[in-house]
Amino acid sequence: MPRLLLLSSLTLALTLTLTQGADWTQFRGSTGSGVSAEKGLPSKWSAKENLAWKTEMPGPGSSCPVFIGDRIFITCYTGYNVPGQAKGEQANLRRNLLILDRKTGKILANKEIEAKLPEQETIRDNHGYASSTPAVDAERVYCFFGKSGAFAFDHTGKQLWQANVGTQLNGWGSAASPVLHGDLVFVNASVESQTLFALDKKTGKEKWKATGIRESWNTPLIVKNKDGKDELVVAIQGKVLAFDPATGASLWTCATDITWYMVPSLVAHDGIVYVLGGRSGVAAMAVRAGGKGDVTKTHRLWTGKKGANVSSPVYHDGHLYWANEATGVAFCAKAATGEVVYEERVPRPDTIYASSLLADGKMHYLARNGQTFVVAAKPTFELIATNDLRDGSLFHAAPVAIDGRLFIRSDKALYCLEKK
Repeated sequence: MPRLLLLSSLTLALTLTLTQGADWTQFRGSTGSGVSAEKGLPSKWSAKENLAWKTEMPGPGSSCPVFIGDRIFITCYTGYNVPGQAKGEQANLRRNLLILDRKTGKILANKEIEAKLPEQETIRDNHGYASSTPAVDAERVYCFFGKSGAFAFDHTGKQLWQANVGTQLNGWGSAASPVLHGDLVFVNASVESQTLFALDKKTGKEKWKATGIRESWNTPLIVKNKDGKDELVVAIQGKVLAFDPATGASLWTCATDITWYMVPSLVAHDGIVYVLGGRSGVAAMAVRAGGKGDVTKTHRLWTGKKGANVSSPVYHDGHLYWANEATGVAFCAKAATGEVVYEERVPRPDTIYASSLLADGKMHYLARNGQTFVVAAKPTFELIATNDLRDGSLFHAAPVAIDGRLFIRSDKALYCLEKK
């Protein structure tokens, strides 16, 4: 009997490990890297070609879908300031947490959350009121709705807790997504209170907070330093900050020389943190994690003047890849030095706000009009395909690759693409 119990336990553990590995649990994936291990994805698609299913959304949003078990979780908003509709009254504004069947896209539940008012009357560039991607684990799904707070729900949509993180507003709206680590959920509430919060996943109670998080729209990132210890990093105007994720103790700071607000999320590889931001001057930087105090002189590796002000980059095989939001130029740079290997404009681009995705050996750059430019992930520029899902709305959410499928979200629908 003990042997059978041990075998059963090992089998269950292996099953859970495989299931977890096949999930996409937060913004840019479980590691925040924007990299998927999926293979066999379609390179070409349209509203008719390689479309597995399309689910109409009850409202717009810029958040990405997250995947766990047999379900998809995604947010949107309804009732107020919806593009293409009468503006309406703020009292009718609702955030919606949608629960979909992972195979078919069928909406299983629609949880409505009332807004804490007053809200921003307008959001520039139609970013809207549901820009933060949820995070999900085996027990709960965590959402961030700006001044309305952070929330946790069970997998059926039942609300478990709500935490207030500040009441301030901004014309660009709020965008950073929650990040899970151990028993904590991190929320960058720069817009709402210039504060980074660590909340207990079970209760929503504050465990620690860090203030002075200025002009920061990026999602925090967990990085392992050279000693294998975890650090929580976030970019603010002019600096990268690192904290002990367990206690909130400040570990190090590094000047970026980037003078603008910070929107792109950071990426890391082998203890090196890569930063993009700004529209002019210094727009890229690399710093080695693991320092103490101000590490600008000791750990900053390079700065560069080619970058992006919105879309987040990807690290792959010694190179960084990204697309500039305004020019539609795709970049490849050496991660060790920041030296630009190529900069090539994709054909007839719209602005690109969605973060980059690497999957199946290809970079995916999604423009706001619904065109996706598929580029080979190698240091020689090769445009593989230009695909079109234009549906008359905006595409702000980063694509996701999971289950051998590619998922793209617009303000109107969630598209599931599959090679046929």
